[in-house]
Amino acid sequence: MADPVAWTVVERGWAVLASDGSEVGKVDQVLGDPEADIFDGLAVGAATVLDRPLYVPSEQVGAIEEGTVHLTIDADAYRRSAPYEAPPPGERFLAP
Repeated sequence: MADPVAWTVVERGWAVLASDGSEVGKVDQVLGDPEADIFDGLAVGAATVLDRPLYVPSEQVGAIEEGTVHLTIDADAYRRSAPYEAPPPGERFLAP
């Protein structure tokens, strides 16, 4: 495993791996407030363009390394995650 990195460097398109090692998607958005160092979670894009991204709370994010985010849940639990719903304007705090 590569050296860990902070959540603030995660970029769109990074691979997201379930705890069983299977790739479940790609980072679509990083959700949080980098100035306050508050990591809320990730919107993870599905395998196909037609599927909606799923929301993964920060509590289910494990190790983060350059280009890859590891989840603490397996692929089945990931598939049961709620769809990502963008907060209303004014309530957003998204990492760039």
